Amino acid sequence: MTVSRRNVLLLGGLGAVGAGVLSLPRGEVEAKSVSRLSSAEMPKPFQSAFLKPPELAPDRTGVDPADGKPVNYYTVTEKAGMASILPRLKTPILGYNGIFPGPTISVDQGTKAVVRVRNQLPATHPDDGHVLATSTHLHGSASLPQFDGYASDVTHPGFFKDYHYSNFQPARTLWYHDHGVHFTAQNAYSGLVAQYHMHDPMERQLLPQGDFDVPLIISDAMFAANGALGYDDNTHSGLWGDVILVNGKPWPVMKVQKRIYRFRVLNCSISRSVRLTLSTGDPLIIVGTDGGLVPTPQKVANYRHAGAERYEVLIDFRKYKTGQRIELRNLSNPNNVDYDFTNKVMAFDVTDDAVNASDPTWNTVPAQLAPANEVMAMTEKQATKVRKFRVKRNDVTNMWTIDDDSWQDVIASGYKKVAADVDLDAVEVWEIENRSGGWFHPVHIHLVDFKILSRNGRAPLPQELGPKDVVYVGEGETVRVLMKFGPHRGRYMVHCHNLPHEDHDMMVQFRVGLKEEDNDPNDPMTAALPQWDG
Repeated sequence: MTVSRRNVLLLGGLGAVGAGVLSLPRGEVEAKSVSRLSSAEMPKPFQSAFLKPPELAPDRTGVDPADGKPVNYYTVTEKAGMASILPRLKTPILGYNGIFPGPTISVDQGTKAVVRVRNQLPATHPDDGHVLATSTHLHGSASLPQFDGYASDVTHPGFFKDYHYSNFQPARTLWYHDHGVHFTAQNAYSGLVAQYHMHDPMERQLLPQGDFDVPLIISDAMFAANGALGYDDNTHSGLWGDVILVNGKPWPVMKVQKRIYRFRVLNCSISRSVRLTLSTGDPLIIVGTDGGLVPTPQKVANYRHAGAERYEVLIDFRKYKTGQRIELRNLSNPNNVDYDFTNKVMAFDVTDDAVNASDPTWNTVPAQLAPANEVMAMTEKQATKVRKFRVKRNDVTNMWTIDDDSWQDVIASGYKKVAADVDLDAVEVWEIENRSGGWFHPVHIHLVDFKILSRNGRAPLPQELGPKDVVYVGEGETVRVLMKFGPHRGRYMVHCHNLPHEDHDMMVQFRVGLKEEDNDPNDPMTAALPQWDG
């Protein structure tokens, strides 16, 4: 099947397009391009230098008088900015501190963080006019409900909210992104994404650090003729751009030493999945998943990676020759829309720079990483309940739902309707079924890390043998996951991380350790209100 080049209509700062094609992406769809850039302005693979996002320093540090633990205080400002993505044209973005991607926050396990998020965005989106109210979700954190980025708990322009994170979990790659109700896709696509790293002593000892611990934030985009971002979600089915970005640069080239590197790979595309592989055929070594280190490293020739998933990957450059180029490629997956160069991600050029051999991680792949991980040690026998959910599209309303429920239903209920009432510390199996043809759904369960038990009755994929918070539920797949609910009581979301699906309206909530009539001291709509940023 072939689709024609779409007409991207620039309406203002970020661009938008028309109705799209309802049938996309059933089957594998390919086309030459979708951006409306001239050939002179269209970026080409491997012409840009790789850049790491800056690391955000705390404004100040302190001690929590309640428990004596250290606290870092940060400020992040959401504001409009201009990004240098294309060869000559500037691209308007919405970014944390006005950059895309936003600054990386790095903390040690046990050091708390208070992140003040200031909404200094324009009052309304420059294209479709929606109010630029935001809700910041630290994805991968077991946060209290009022600090979890509950979709309807929004901060309006001119206000700020302080988000409190206890950072008690094992080392992991998290990310923070906008979760504003019904406009998460456009806001995240416009640039409101960044990584957040949590370290612990085991991870620092076993895996590369510093310059050799590298965030890779992969996304895709389409562009209007003047360099602005185009937006076409194909009647809320998904957006697939023809330009692959890594840390905001198109198909960049990174210079590497002849040593082992660790890459924290986040796919923050709002719809596209990727299947990553090396041009040399050498393995990628999976050492971490969404919830932290895997028990033992897993060597894979390629792996599929949906939006919002994080995989920590080691690549060994020791055997390559000086000047050799190794490409990180994308084999893609069913239900994507692919273009001429979406099969490429970035490249590595090997240098002869001296390697610090006193760093034991330069040439070592650990035999074990986290064999005692609590999540991975759980067994199905511990579960007290099995719940079944189906992700699907309502062909009458063209709404995406979980079973027949949606976030509109949650709002209509006064935020009381839940898809599941679970006890605090309960262990349950959730079975997620996707019988709808032509779509895959990355399903994110807030609060918890889970263990994937099976996929269509078979073992999890090799890259999934670690704690997860997003599960790729492919076309025709049924996935079973095991989790323990805690440590907090309250209401949390479950949704598809194909963000146009989430916004229209594939999101529900569950309640932990409370009944509907109970007083909820952590009510996400009332417990921590935004304040005027005067």
